[in-house]
Amino acid sequence: MALSRDRVLRAAVAIADDAGIESLSMRKLAEDLGVVPMALYKHVASKEELLDGMIDVVVGEIDPPVLGTGWKSGVRHRILSARQSLLRHPWASRVMESKKNPTPVVLEYMDSMIGIFRAGGFSVSLTHHVMHVIGSRILGFTQELFNDSRTVDPEVQAVMLRELGGKYPNVVAIATAASHEGESVVGQGCDDQFEFEFALDLLLDGFERLRNTESTSINHPRQLE
Repeated sequence: MALSRDRVLRAAVAIADDAGIESLSMRKLAEDLGVVPMALYKHVASKEELLDGMIDVVVGEIDPPVLGTGWKSGVRHRILSARQSLLRHPWASRVMESKKNPTPVVLEYMDSMIGIFRAGGFSVSLTHHVMHVIGSRILGFTQELFNDSRTVDPEVQAVMLRELGGKYPNVVAIATAASHEGESVVGQGCDDQFEFEFALDLLLDGFERLRNTESTSINHPRQLE
């Protein structure tokens, strides 16, 4: 099969999926593709360009906008689709966070998401605030306050919690409140999908309230007096 940019990028994504982003190098990628490293540079000029292209592959997996649906369900659907893409490629969030400038595919996705809000009746000003509040969640990930990704021996964890409970009882109470059934995607404890959707729905409901308030104040300015 002839070497192409798409083939190079997808091979790189597969390596990162299987062995982690740290295992990816131009030499390793060339070995997997059965070519010399210099052959890669005809399609990606540098490691940074390779990473940009890999992000574009991941973001390209996000479902397109659903026609004929309301803004809230449309935004929710795409963000949850973005989350599924990030769960398939757990390395991608770290690469996205490391980037100073978004790639063209990311910009196209962001532009379309902004378009959904604007078509749903959000002003430019309110949409600006909304995008700040959503942050990285719009791409399917967010920094968690309580990280459940580590595997800790139950007995060791019990001792740690007893020691911490005396000094930080409220933190321990919240950190140990998880009672969801089944396994979390990232480890035992909180149901991370539930927590993600819980926060997303709170945000969307709040955005709707603000949009309605803004619309009322514009149509009935005397109510603000």
